[in-house]
Amino acid sequence: MTGESALELAAKRLERAILTLEQRLAQKLKQAGAEVGGLFDQDRAKLAAELDEARARERALEEAGAEASAALGRAIAEIRSALDGAAPALQLTQEH
Repeated sequence: MTGESALELAAKRLERAILTLEQRLAQKLKQAGAEVGGLFDQDRAKLAAELDEARARERALEEAGAEASAALGRAIAEIRSALDGAAPALQLTQEH
């Protein structure tokens, strides 16, 4: 008998079908991985942008705080200067 039996032919068809299924599954997994990776990259980029914005706000707040501190220091110096200049005048008016 030179021909293959029906069982052998069915087994070969089954093997080819399984091979095709495995190839398609591998392709789908690769596509899904690329999509997930793309989503991960998008999330990472979004988080990086938000971090940059937060750092910029932090720098702006630090600058505003430094400016407020300097202004407060100048105001304190002006008040002290005014009080030091007014103190002798107060003493003169209290003595008379």
